This record gives sequence, C-alpha cells and structure tokens, in this order.
Amino acid sequence: MGDENFPASPWWMTRSDRLSHPAVFAFDGKRIVGLCAPPYFLKEDGRIVPWAPGAAGEWLQYAGFGCDLDGKKISYTLGYENAPWFFLDSHHYFPRAPLSGNRFRLAPGEEVRFTIAEFSYPAENETGLNAAVRKVYSLYHEPPRRCQSPEEAVRRIAEAVGSAAWLPRQEAYAGFVFDKPDSHEVRLLPSIAWTNGLAAAVPMLEVSLRLRREDLREQALKCVGHIVRTSINPRNGLPFTAEVGGKWCNRGWWYDAQPVPGHAAYLVGQAVYLILKGYIYEERLAGERHEDWLEYARKVLLVTERSRRGDGEYPYIFSDETGEGACYDSLSGAWCMAAAALYCALTGESGWIGDLKRSERYYYRKFISRMECYGGPLDIDKQTDSEGVLAYIRAVRWLHEITRDEELLDHMRDALEYEFTFKFCYNSPIKVPPLGRIGWSSCGGSITSVCNPHIHPMSSSVIDELLYYTERRKDDYIRSRLEDTARWSCQVSNTRDGEYDYGKTGWMSERFCHSEGLLTETYPDGTPASTWFALMPWACGCILEGLAGEYWETAAAKRDPAEAS
Repeated sequence: MGDENFPASPWWMTRSDRLSHPAVFAFDGKRIVGLCAPPYFLKEDGRIVPWAPGAAGEWLQYAGFGCDLDGKKISYTLGYENAPWFFLDSHHYFPRAPLSGNRFRLAPGEEVRFTIAEFSYPAENETGLNAAVRKVYSLYHEPPRRCQSPEEAVRRIAEAVGSAAWLPRQEAYAGFVFDKPDSHEVRLLPSIAWTNGLAAAVPMLEVSLRLRREDLREQALKCVGHIVRTSINPRNGLPFTAEVGGKWCNRGWWYDAQPVPGHAAYLVGQAVYLILKGYIYEERLAGERHEDWLEYARKVLLVTERSRRGDGEYPYIFSDETGEGACYDSLSGAWCMAAAALYCALTGESGWIGDLKRSERYYYRKFISRMECYGGPLDIDKQTDSEGVLAYIRAVRWLHEITRDEELLDHMRDALEYEFTFKFCYNSPIKVPPLGRIGWSSCGGSITSVCNPHIHPMSSSVIDELLYYTERRKDDYIRSRLEDTARWSCQVSNTRDGEYDYGKTGWMSERFCHSEGLLTETYPDGTPASTWFALMPWACGCILEGLAGEYWETAAAKRDPAEAS
C-alpha cells in the first residue's frame, strides 16, 4: 500500500500493449507460475480471431493482463481495464476508467477461441523467469520492419546531429533541437553524459571515423577535449556533471531528484567509460593516442576506486567536498565498475581486478539475480528500470575479456535476459500518430522503466555486448534478440524530411509511445502524438554507438534493408 505521494497497489489490471510480452508471471520463492495469451484480437471474415504472428485481419480490440498479490492470482481478460488507476506518467494518474470502449461484444451464438499457455515449474531465484520468457518469445515473436540499412541510418543520423545540434561557442551539442518554420530552436540541457555531453560526442566521434568525416570528427573532438580540460572539481578530483551558464557544477536538470547533493555516480562512471571508448576508436581508426584522455580517466578512477564499500558497492552519490560515498544502495555505481574494467583491459592494470570481481559478484547477487535493477538514471527515484543494467553488462564484458572466467558469461547472459524483459517481442498495433501512421515497429525496443511508460533507444547502445556474447556462446535466442535490436534501431529516425511529422532527414527523439502511457506531446490541434517533436543528440548517440561499433564490421550490418527476414 502507498501514501498520497506514491500510489501503490497489491493488484493491477492493464491493457496488453503496456507489456513487452503478452504474459504475466509470479514467483513465490520456489516456483515460477504464469500464463501468456494473445495480446489483441482481429476481425477476419466476420469472425473474431486472436492475433498470432502472420495473422491477417482488421484490428478489433486489445486484451488485458492482471495480478493480485493479496489473492495470489494472475489473470487474462478479453478487452481490458486500467485499474486501480490509469497511469499516464509519474505525475499524472487517474481513477480507473469506465469499461465503455474497452471490450468487444459477442452476438448470440458467436464464439471466440484462443489459446492460453500456462507455466508452473520450480526455480531457485527470479532468473528462473527467463526460461518462460524464451518460450513466450518463441510463440509471439514478430521481427521489426526493414526501412533502411544500418549504414544509411548511421550516416543520416550523424549528419543531422552535426548540422543541426552542434554549438561551436559552447563546444557542445544541444540537448533538444526544435524545427521551426524559419530556423532551428535549440535547448542546451547541460550534462557531461547520460542525456548530453559525452553520450552524444563519443558516438559521433566513432561514426565520424567510420564515415571518414573529418568535419564531424572535429566537432566531437572539441566536445571531448573541452570536458577533459575543464570539468574536474579541484576539491575532490571528480568530474562535475553539468556545465550551466559556462560554469561547471553538479546542478544538472536532475539535481532536485538526488537524495543528497554531490556527483552522481551514474554520470561520473559513464563519462569516464565513454572517454576511454573514444580513446580506443581514435587509436584504432585514426592512429591518435590521446594520453590526456587516459590520464583523466586514471585520476578519476583513483577516486572512485577508493569509495567502494567493503561489500563491493560503489556510491550512488559522491560528496562534493571529499569524493567519498555520500549514499549507496543503487546500481548506478556499476558505471564506475564498467569504466575501471575498461581501463584495466586497455592498459593492462591488474591491481584493481580482484576488487572489480568482488564488485561484480555483489551487483549480480543484489540486483541481477533478483531481476530488480534500480538506482540507475536519477530522474525516476530508484524505480525499477532497464537502463541501469546496461552498465553492468558492459562491465562484465570487459572483465570477461580480461579474466576469461566462464561464470562471467553466465552473469552476462542473465543481465541481458533481464533487459529482454523490457524489450518488445512483437509489434504492437499502435493507434496514435505518427508511429501508428508509418507502421512503426515496437519489437526490438525496450520500455524505459516501470514509471516511464515509453520506449527509448538506450538499450541499442549495447549491441556490441550482445554481439560479444553471441560470438562466444551459441544461443539462437540471444542472437535473434540482437537482430531485433539492430533492426529496430534502423527505423527510429526520419528517412526523409518530416516522416515523423517533424524535423529533417535523420532526426530522432528519445520518446516512442507504444501505449496510452506518456502521451503528453500534442499536435497543434491538441491531439496526442506518440513521439516528441525534437532532435535529441543523446538519443541519437545510443543508436550510433550500437550500429557503428563492432557490429558495423559484421555481415549483418551490410544487409539490404529490403531483404526478407
């Protein structure tokens, strides 16, 4: 039960398209129980039929799923209800709506037939759920559409960011770019990483080297260089996390959501990780060794490594004054672990390996094996989400590259499969434009969190980690999830001016509304829109990092976009 500031309930019912898989499961500490069933129904030759991959017919109605913790029940409904509330976003939720329009009626003598798959089997912990999710995927998987090749998507997105979002005076990229009739309107959204800064600059650097675009490379190098030269807090040796009005500080747009003031580990660790990744690509593809980048990373990591607790956890927030841990209990610090693991793999540093392995085991036991990853991005108050685990996945990849410990691949598999619980396995019939109008595919995209009910491109940034795993273990399921993610990433940006009802070729935002949730953007006439009407370089960076990394060199990245799946 909750209080007036945090509505919560032991039971819920929801429309099927709120869920990444048409299924509901429960774990009682000993067994996984659950069911999966058709997410929606069609009208075909006058009959009501359940949807299944390959089915034809006219969309009729969504189905619903529910869970009652007090009554220890799970449920499936023909039609649906959003109860006990209709949840638009974390600030807007409303009482359950009347049933009108949420159901379909059977005529006298009419029948509808459908199949429910039931699950009940023993499990040692929550990761036992993954076997059931694999089965649901096999029953309902529907691949994303093809609309452009990875190389075309990368080139168009990078050119859009370079031409519309680069701000020479600030040596940074805009956070938002809005397409106005006579010009582009920009909003900076200062951040060293995550929603701007290095999250845009390093993928742009990577792409500029792939495309041999010296103009784009020059932009990215200026952004990275500015951060390396100027961002360190002299009091504690950590990077400030935002540059506001030309001054470095920690008061980014997320500041009021922090439990205490200070440097957020999510941004500190991610910033160092991205600088090191940029170092690798500059050395490998341009023959340039940026020793100041490497030294920057080393000095910051000396501080973050000292802050690790005895159990292996890094802080959630570092003190402004001392750099010591100000609070803990989150997965945010996995970004510091990822940065340190990459540094060790890059330099041969071995002194930290024992501590990094201890941290990895801690994060696995507390978060991954429980399939409850919280404490990642700062704007959702430690709600369960799909973003935080991406740092852990990166860290395990580099630790495995160093140690060749097979157990790390087991842990990496479990972390990837946790992320897959957020990733759509089929293409939901979206009804709101522009996504519904253009035939946009939800399969391969990951729902952001339990309180941000939209799909955003963060999970595309670990395409290389998916590739790393599948190159070392034969797993057709994870290989298929990799292909879903790559194909989804190719269809989220404008292939022509205005395709998404805004912007130029290559423009894309972070927000794709697959359901009724988060429909807060509107057209000029006030009707809802299923995406933000803005170019967002950090979101573009997630696609660029995924498609232009090691995946770029694979045969899959060169396929004709019109090729049948």
